[in-house]
Formats: sequence, structure tokens, C-alpha cells
Amino acid sequence: MAYNKVVIAGINTSELEVLRESEKISLLKEIRATGSKAARDRLVNGNLRLVLSVIQRFTGRGEDIDDLFQIGVIGLIKAINNFDLSKEVRFSTYCVPMISGELRRYLRDNSHVKVSRSLRDLAYKAIQAKEKLTFSLGREPNMDEIAKEIGEKRSDVVIALESISDPVSLYEPVYSDSDDTLYIMDQISDMNGVESRMDELTIRDAINGLDERERNILYLRFFRGKTQTEVAGEIGISQAQVSRLEKSAISRIKNSI
Repeated sequence: MAYNKVVIAGINTSELEVLRESEKISLLKEIRATGSKAARDRLVNGNLRLVLSVIQRFTGRGEDIDDLFQIGVIGLIKAINNFDLSKEVRFSTYCVPMISGELRRYLRDNSHVKVSRSLRDLAYKAIQAKEKLTFSLGREPNMDEIAKEIGEKRSDVVIALESISDPVSLYEPVYSDSDDTLYIMDQISDMNGVESRMDELTIRDAINGLDERERNILYLRFFRGKTQTEVAGEIGISQAQVSRLEKSAISRIKNSI
């Protein structure tokens, strides 16, 4: 009997291979050196569970999950084609924003909410610049860096990106510790809406200013609900180091705002 069986686009996800990071890098090197189709197929199949985990954030909007999965695979293939082996970035870390970006583009193009052509074009330029800068900088760029890259005002870039961002449910969990779950609605205050939005953008920029490991720790702790011990095991450092880095990152975010 197969447990946790999920069939998407005709694929039984419980039977998918899960590759180690070293195996992914080895396959990427083989693809670059020989163009091996077998290596490419194995790399794609070995990351399909990653695609599945990313598309969970985009379900519940009336879209067919098979369609989302196939769009996610397109993002994965683009990540394989564009990944720079000279950068000290984990392949899976690079894949997630590439897959998410492809899904967001698909959902925007099929959205019932109409956005002006000029705003949409500016947003696409900003997204492309973000992906380019992520490569060159080895981290996610902040809004000022994106605006400078495309020669636009920061405020215009923020408005363009926000105009095509996806709505989220007030009941979407942002943190879970045992039986205590924190939802988006719990974080809504009675302050002026514009000020609240500006605070959110400030926090987002502050997070973007953290290094990759700090952002990864915060993501695993507060968005994936993992314990410090689990995070330590996943990224290969001690629990004490996770605790120290987490406190330092939170302190830097607080100082920024």
C-alpha cells in the first residue's frame, strides 16, 4: 500500500526521487559539460517534490492543480537552465523564487483583476531585474537595488509590484508553535492603512537586507513552523547557532523599523 500518495499530472509523487544537494550540483555539472538528457531528466524528476511544495501556496484560487504543477515545472526548468554554478547558492534555494515567479506570472496573466499595461510592464521588468540581481549578488536584492537596475523610481516599482501581487486570506497562518497558530488577521492593527502598508514594505526591505542563511532560518522557523533543532539539522549547524542567528536577524529587523 502506498502512503501519502498524491497523483498530479499523472505523476505519483510518493514515488519521486529526492536528490541530495551534492547530487543536484553533480547533475548540473554533467548537463553543462555534456548536455546529457538523462542527467537533465533525473534532475527535473528529483526536484518535482520541491515544485509540489511551492504550488501549495498558490492553491485554493480555482486553478487546476495539474496546470499549476506544469507551470511550476517550467519554472524549475528555467532554474536548471540559468543556475550559475560559480555562485555559492544552494540549487533548491535558487529554485523556489524561480518556480514562484513563474506561477505568479501565470496567475497574473489569467487574473480577473485588470491592471494597466504600463504597470504590468514595469512589474515584469522589476521581476526580471530581481532574478538577474539574485544571480549576481548571491542574495535577494532590496527594492532600491531593483529600482536602480531598471532606472525607475523606487516608489513606482513598489506600486507596480503591489498592483500585481496575489491576495492572501486573513486566515492564512504565518507562524505555528505547537497548538498556538498565528494568522495574518492577528497581526492587523487599527492604525492608518497607509502607514500599516508602509511598515510592511519597510519590514520586507529589512528582511531582504539579511544574508541568505538568516532569511532561510526565519523562513523555516516562522513560515514552516520548524523548531530550532529541526532547522539546525536541515541547514547543518548547531541549535545554539540557529538561536543566535535568529535573535540577531530579528534584532536587525527591529532596528530597521
